[in-house]
Amino acid sequence: MGLAAPIPILMPATARDRPFLEPAYCKGCLRCVEVCPKGCIIPGTTVYPGTGLIPVELRLDACNGCGLCIGACPEPFGLRPESEVVRVAQEYRLQDPTKLFGHKVVEAHPPCDQPAEAIALRQCEPLVLKGNYAAAIGAVLAGCRHVFGYPITPSTEGAELMANMLPKLGGSFVHAVSEVAVVNMMYGAGAAGVPSMTFTSSPGFSLMLEGLSYMIGAEVPGVFVNVMRGGPGLGNIGPEQADIKLACRGLGHGNTHAVVLAPSTPQEMLDLTMEAFALSFRYRNPVVILGDGYLGQMTGAVRLPAHMLKPGLPSWCVWGDRAHRTNLICSISLAEQDLEAHNLRLNAKYATICAEEQRADPYRCEDARVLVVACNTPARMAKGAVEIARDQGIAAGLFRPVTLWPFPIDALKEALPHVEHIVVVEASPGQLEDEMRLALSHAGIAPPPIASVRRLGGMLPQQSEILAGIRESQEVRV
Repeated sequence: MGLAAPIPILMPATARDRPFLEPAYCKGCLRCVEVCPKGCIIPGTTVYPGTGLIPVELRLDACNGCGLCIGACPEPFGLRPESEVVRVAQEYRLQDPTKLFGHKVVEAHPPCDQPAEAIALRQCEPLVLKGNYAAAIGAVLAGCRHVFGYPITPSTEGAELMANMLPKLGGSFVHAVSEVAVVNMMYGAGAAGVPSMTFTSSPGFSLMLEGLSYMIGAEVPGVFVNVMRGGPGLGNIGPEQADIKLACRGLGHGNTHAVVLAPSTPQEMLDLTMEAFALSFRYRNPVVILGDGYLGQMTGAVRLPAHMLKPGLPSWCVWGDRAHRTNLICSISLAEQDLEAHNLRLNAKYATICAEEQRADPYRCEDARVLVVACNTPARMAKGAVEIARDQGIAAGLFRPVTLWPFPIDALKEALPHVEHIVVVEASPGQLEDEMRLALSHAGIAPPPIASVRRLGGMLPQQSEILAGIRESQEVRV
């Protein structure tokens, strides 16, 4: 008898994994689309916000789990088997931090602002100081005990004086390895809530712009004294005003603005440096002081104020103690909606600054027919030219913006009703004039004819040149 044929035993088919897509790792190369025999993967249509790329889309109703797509994917974690994803999720599942570490300690009394303390100074005779020294002393009187610097002419004397004074006052001066290091040290000091500053000049200021953007984005205070020199590039060490554009319109990437102060005397170098620290903490924002090479080096009589300040401690700072442990200083917002909201808050702060902090020093503008606009050292020559023009029967006046951003358009508007001609005096190729024109445009003001007196490359406009510009405006009008 022959043996019967064996009866086949049907085993259940083993379920094969279907693919799982991690869109953060998909570059949209479409290799998986090309190899899928069932047409279960199609080109995507939506940008993934985390990468800016368009990942593919899965339609797995007809998927038989062949795995060809997983093998074709060049990214190790782009397409993976579903079972692996489940296993990893189980092994590394999120756990309740309370069960792991206990309940989070929340302070019953959140930190409060510790206000600055005014300390009376004895009266003394005026000091004869160069502008760099005056700014350094103004910083000390404002409570600054942390200065970070990298030497660059013509600003170095300010840092040198700070290096000598601060150790005796319980402070510190750090000679950084570069201007890039300087601004990041200031970021740390400002985040800790302490006043800090640096002295620099044009090429060095350029190197600080990335860090400045971080400070503005994180709302960290700090004062930058930029004693402008000739450019572009290394240029020379002569005085110039060609960083106005940089300070008013180019403080790093993104939506960045800072108050820009333009002193014209050593006395104002001291006074405006003190004011810069107050503004910096009032708005949680860096402040820039723009001087020129002559102003940093020239000497003048300087009177000290009646008080100096012992700084307090803001409630928002990261001080490192228990009371401030929940604070965070940060300039990164990965979600577009969060970053937009942050920029809107910054815009609201900028609007407040523009409304509240415009400053100007008009001189004989009440009846001026010719209005000279100048700042820094050129404003001193312009003032002399205005006096001579008055003696010659020309109704000239000087409008000196003290804040270049925000430009003092409100005060300029008050001076314009009788003005028939504007003469802008500057040691730059029209950067001050550009700020004035932009402010006039935003205010909807049609200005009278505008002429200019400009010098470049470390040369400053002279009084005779300014007077000639005033006379020429009268000849044009006639």
